Amino acid sequence: MAQFPGGMGGNMGDMVKHAQKAMGEMQKIQAELEERLVQGTAGGGAVVATVSGARRVVAIKIDSDAVDPEDLELLEDMIRGAVNDGLKKADKLYKDEMSKITGGLNLPGLFG
Repeated sequence: MAQFPGGMGGNMGDMVKHAQKAMGEMQKIQAELEERLVQGTAGGGAVVATVSGARRVVAIKIDSDAVDPEDLELLEDMIRGAVNDGLKKADKLYKDEMSKITGGLNLPGLFG
């Protein structure tokens, strides 16, 4: 019976089965994350960015009171802030869901 490096018991077939199961679970979670949404806000809610758990911006809402033609730079900053806040929340959601598969192990390159 082949041993895993580091003295862990088991054989290569078991390792492959576990890897295949984990990959299947990851694909399922990634599909579910496409449907889960988080919201990032800026300007006290004047700008709201809705982001999927797959880290895609799916909507931007801007309160009409946030639009000042004399200060578009402020609006641009609020949009950028809301999007970044949404992406940060989506990234946390993604990592939290993926850690359920890895048991909290940090596997470099796995979570993109």
